[in-house]
Amino acid sequence: MKKVFFFCCFFFLFSMKTEAYSAESMIAMDLSSGRVLYEQNAHKEKLIASTTKIMTTIIALEQMEMDTEITVDERVLKAYGSGIYIEIGEILTLRDLLYGLMLRSGNDAAIVIACGVAGSMESFVTLMNQKAYEIGMSHTTFYNAHGLEESSGVGNTSTAYDMALLMKYAMNNQDFREITKTENYTAKSNTKTYHWTNKNKLLKTYPYTIGGKTGFTEKARRTLVSAASKDQKEIAIVTLNDGNDFQDHQNLYDVLFSKYQFVSILKKNELDIPDFSYYENDELYLEKDIEMMLTQEEEKKIHVTFEMNELEHYKSGDVVGMAHIFLENDEILCSKIYVRRSEVVEKESFFQKIFRWFHIW
Repeated sequence: MKKVFFFCCFFFLFSMKTEAYSAESMIAMDLSSGRVLYEQNAHKEKLIASTTKIMTTIIALEQMEMDTEITVDERVLKAYGSGIYIEIGEILTLRDLLYGLMLRSGNDAAIVIACGVAGSMESFVTLMNQKAYEIGMSHTTFYNAHGLEESSGVGNTSTAYDMALLMKYAMNNQDFREITKTENYTAKSNTKTYHWTNKNKLLKTYPYTIGGKTGFTEKARRTLVSAASKDQKEIAIVTLNDGNDFQDHQNLYDVLFSKYQFVSILKKNELDIPDFSYYENDELYLEKDIEMMLTQEEEKKIHVTFEMNELEHYKSGDVVGMAHIFLENDEILCSKIYVRRSEVVEKESFFQKIFRWFHIW
């Protein structure tokens, strides 16, 4: 009995140890639905260091073509800390600068990108804060494109939740996905050749990793945003001030991939709305499939309701309703329903054919 008792105690303590995370703030989010799967002080505002560069990258991708050439000017001399060591007069494409930014966390690249895209760091930061507002990052403020604290002491601040929202948004951009998952990259300027290796160790140590961004300053400590995919399940994890971040991310991924299943709830082009035929001659559709991660028990408790409007005048692309997804009594997701009007071709009458025949001749 004593052996059994000590074994149980050991197993309990071991389980507690494996489920404990050292992050001050932490979150895991389902990238398909935006559903929070795990959180720990997820809404606490913290310095985010170089994870800032996720926003820098997505702003640049949305504002400028990747093959645009940018000349490095004297403003690069303001850079310090981690860099890719570009020099005044070098010419690089935005593509190469973004790889240097994300793989090597180049603060010099951040300055050159910001000034090349928006004309100045100040104008670029305005774009960053506008985008944060647009995607719901309500507790985020950016002061620069690199993530270092300013000389005044202020720095870019956000929350684990807001940074997960940002990663979810960024991963919808295929160019961002390609950059963030790259382990090694070679770039050429007009004078040099560079070879860069990604600082995100999870790309080598955890086989399901599909991207992320590391960060560190003395004030922020270690910050990490990552994403992983397994069996169609995609998750983003954010940790702020976590001295054991790589291991914590891997451990939490393993727990969540085991716990949750990937469930398809509604197909975007296969809507079946019971007892509703107002648009029966047209096609109703969603912007995208509704899919999410659920436990087996949760899957049994999912139900969908539809809120439809009967519009007298409408055109293709108009919103005509909403699909509401509930887990028991809690709404966890909603999606707009669009209409695509059918092209009605009227049958030509006998007299119309005669008239058309005489008109031709």
